[in-house]
Amino acid sequence: MMHEMSLLQGAIAKYGKDAQMKMVLEEMSKLQKEICELWRGKDNRDAIAEEVADVEIMLDQLKLMLDIPYQVEQHRQKKLQKLQERLEEKE
Repeated sequence: MMHEMSLLQGAIAKYGKDAQMKMVLEEMSKLQKEICELWRGKDNRDAIAEEVADVEIMLDQLKLMLDIPYQVEQHRQKKLQKLQERLEEKE
């Protein structure tokens, strides 16, 4: 299989940035729908796992399209640090 980064860049090149950005929203919406169905009592963990995978792939493409992977990682680390601090305060 193609290297993952090449594959993601190939999808962006083939479908275009606008279409792929719309797909980010579409995939997030599908995940939201599956979570709502779980809350209503449906055992759809496999469907949720599939949609999480789709969202992660689309978010990876979004980071590439906007050239923000470094910034995302910086924000992620800051937010994880804040979460850790909040959890430690509760103890």
